[in-house]
Amino acid sequence: MVRRSAITKMFATSPVRPLQQHMAKVQACVDELIPFFQSVAAGNYEQAETTQLHISKLETEADKLKLDLRMHLPKSLFMPMPRENILDVLTMQDKIANKAKDIAGVVTGRKMELPEQISDLFLGFVERSVDASRQAKKAINELDELVETGFRGLEVASVQKMIRKLHKIEAETDKLELQIRHALFAIEKELPPIDVMFLYRIIDWVGEVADIAQRVGSRLQLMLAR
Repeated sequence: MVRRSAITKMFATSPVRPLQQHMAKVQACVDELIPFFQSVAAGNYEQAETTQLHISKLETEADKLKLDLRMHLPKSLFMPMPRENILDVLTMQDKIANKAKDIAGVVTGRKMELPEQISDLFLGFVERSVDASRQAKKAINELDELVETGFRGLEVASVQKMIRKLHKIEAETDKLELQIRHALFAIEKELPPIDVMFLYRIIDWVGEVADIAQRVGSRLQLMLAR
């Protein structure tokens, strides 16, 4: 086996592709929240539990990709971006998948129901929160182009535009979250107090999916500003 020279070893293989693969798996996990809550809203608990297991499986697969990237992330001087930036983005991506798994786990574990009065609004909220994660993935998918252009030129402007759209989507989820909280407050006296408590928690966690996705965009913005 030919041993690489010390100079060759300094030029690390780009970690961009593994980071993108991890985000793709994370997004596959988060996307399942939409059919999951559709099943919950319809009272189809058997299907909801099947989807919850699939979410858990995808999150486990994302974890394996995360660990593999951490284990093989080079420490050389000539990576396309600072090692700490890569690990920071990876951590944020991981938190998105973890939150999706937590949401589905609590809802199925408690066999939670969505009150009919808020179900349509809630499903729209879930979809918009998932949209935020999709937009973060879209931005991450541009990393290879950014590396090729040395984080300069038109590609930077394009990614900055994607990140601005991500911030806009996250702001929209904040507004939807407030609407749902107000709608739930209006009917909470009709519901068992413990159910109301967990509904507020799930609303909060769904909002966090968009919040964390926005943080992925913010980390990417820091790379652009270097």
